[in-house]
Amino acid sequence: MAKIKSNFICAECGYVSPKWLGRCPDCQNWDTMQQADVPTRPSGSAVAPAKVISLDQASATKGDRLTTGLNELDRVLGGGVVPGSVILLAGEPGIGKSTLLLQAASHLAGEGRRLLYVTGEESPNQVRLRAERLNLPLERLMVAAETNLEAIEALAGDSTDWDVLAVDSVQAVASRDVPSAAGSLNQIRETAARLIGLAKSMNRSVWLVGHVTKEGAIAGPKVLEHMVDTVLYFEGERAYNLRILRSFKNRFGSVNEIGVFEMTDAGLTEVANPSALFLAERPQNAPGSVVVPTMEGTRPILVEVQALVSTSGLAMPRRQALGIDQARLNLLTAVLEKKVGLRLYDRDVFVNVTGGVKVVEPAADLGLAAAVASSYHDRAVDPLTVFVGEVGLAGEVRGVSRLDSRLREAAKLGFKRAVLPAGHADKVRKPGLDMVGVASVTDLLEWLSKTT
Repeated sequence: MAKIKSNFICAECGYVSPKWLGRCPDCQNWDTMQQADVPTRPSGSAVAPAKVISLDQASATKGDRLTTGLNELDRVLGGGVVPGSVILLAGEPGIGKSTLLLQAASHLAGEGRRLLYVTGEESPNQVRLRAERLNLPLERLMVAAETNLEAIEALAGDSTDWDVLAVDSVQAVASRDVPSAAGSLNQIRETAARLIGLAKSMNRSVWLVGHVTKEGAIAGPKVLEHMVDTVLYFEGERAYNLRILRSFKNRFGSVNEIGVFEMTDAGLTEVANPSALFLAERPQNAPGSVVVPTMEGTRPILVEVQALVSTSGLAMPRRQALGIDQARLNLLTAVLEKKVGLRLYDRDVFVNVTGGVKVVEPAADLGLAAAVASSYHDRAVDPLTVFVGEVGLAGEVRGVSRLDSRLREAAKLGFKRAVLPAGHADKVRKPGLDMVGVASVTDLLEWLSKTT
């Protein structure tokens, strides 16, 4: 008989300790260590040796991906769903996770595939109401309301009439073999491990819907993200209809791709041209507003960066950034103050990327600097100009990757001029844009003073 070994695992970062600790030594959070009983094999019991082969003996078959019919979802997955893969889909309540799964299920069914949707938080009647609102064919959608892990395993194991199993959500499922409540550390680990084993043994894809904490992280142990093949976050601001599907881990594709959707009364609609959507309501001749071509995976997207510089009445002026890293804003304001003499030490500086988009690459530095300078001098920037380039601590403007793709997207949307690093102005292809090369933020402000 297997013995039970007790370990303590941090619910935030997955750190394992043989004894209870009040504070996790890895993530430094308090009261996150939870007991996890792990069965161990008794000493002396026979264990079959693992089989070792050389890589040239391993199968090279990649297998056909299952296309969901949603091009934005397939893009993020790397071309579709890989058979045997386990995908974790996380997002805030009401963001549209269940809607996305139901629409994908309908498209899969239209191609002769089946998605078995196991709901642990809604009844089949409630799922039907959502499907009717989305105008989906009800006869194609297979739904089971179940929270018992053994019942789900029996249902999926006895039936071969499914290609994708979706469990909504992993926090609602519990096993009779684990003496704890659903959603606990032990239950989540056991549920995920056994469903992953089911996916691998039957070579069928399994989707797990996960809750997120108030900090935006997936609820449950951090090791859950390490166990699955793909981790997707469904993001969006409640004030906007825009939804962004972002990949944070993908063993079968890029982690830099995003999918853009718009939430409508008829469900999620794919946005084929996100740049046009993000710039649709851009104000004309407004100081502090510039356009920056960013890259999300292989897709160039143009976004509007807005800055507001105002006199501060506080002893320590505020620096607030939405959609851009706060540290980048602090760095650029220091560079502008030191290298070009902008008096920002007594000014509040607010920066926002419209549409709820998050820009994490340094290629937006030049546009951010131009927006701050434009608001500071209260002079509008030419609305048909885009800015792209990284700014260093010495005030120099550095090159960025995939410049040709960024500029082609800008030209397609009608922009006439691009301000970019001086060392790259003569190297990129001319996609119908006038190239303005700047070597430093000093050159940038000199050019802005002549054109605004």
